[in-house]
Amino acid sequence: MWQRTVQYPSSVQASVKKIHLNWAGKEKTRNGPHATKKENNEGDSMVKEKTLAIIKPDAVNRGLIGQIVNRFERKGLKIVAMKMEYIEEEKLKCHYEHHKDKAFFQELIEFMHSVPSVIFVLEGKQAVEVVRKMCGTTCGRDAEPGTIRGDFSISMQQNVIHASENAEAAKQEIERFFDKKELSDYRKMDFDFLYCKAEKVDK
Repeated sequence: MWQRTVQYPSSVQASVKKIHLNWAGKEKTRNGPHATKKENNEGDSMVKEKTLAIIKPDAVNRGLIGQIVNRFERKGLKIVAMKMEYIEEEKLKCHYEHHKDKAFFQELIEFMHSVPSVIFVLEGKQAVEVVRKMCGTTCGRDAEPGTIRGDFSISMQQNVIHASENAEAAKQEIERFFDKKELSDYRKMDFDFLYCKAEKVDK
C-alpha cells in the first residue's frame, strides 16, 4: 500500500505554520505549566465581593440543603467555601451578639446548636445585596413568594437561612467561620456567560 504525498506551495505552507504557532502559543499561555493564576483567572478575579450564608438547622432537618444551594448556583453565584458543622455556642453568641438582650436569645442559641448547619461563602458581583434579596425579609410569613424564606419558611426564628447584612458584616462573618486557606480561588467555566465586559471590572 502506498501513500501519496501532496506538496503544497511554499506560501501555503508558511501560512499554515504561522497559524499553528499562534494557536500553540495561545494554548501555552492559557493552559501551560507556566501559566499564572492571573492569566487563568483574568476577568473572574475582578468580580470578588464575598458574602456568608448559613443554612440553619430547620432547613437541614427538612432536607432543603440542595434546593437552597441550587438557587444560588442557578443565579450565577460562585461557591468558594462550604462546610457542615455543629456551630460552637461561644461562636454563636458572638455571631448573635446584637440579640443578646432579647428574650429569645438563649432559645436562638440552643436552636442553632441543635443540629449541624451548612455554612458557605458565595462570590459574585454585588454578592451581599444579591443574596439578601434572594433570601427575602427575616420573617418567613412576610417574605415575598419566590424568595428562599418566602417559599420555605413561615416563622421568624425558623427562617431557614442567614445571610450577611452588609459588606463589613460579611468580612467579619467569613473570618469568624473560615480560615483563609479554606477559601478557594478558581475560575468557573460559565464566567464569560454570566457578566458582560463592563461588569467584569471592579468599581
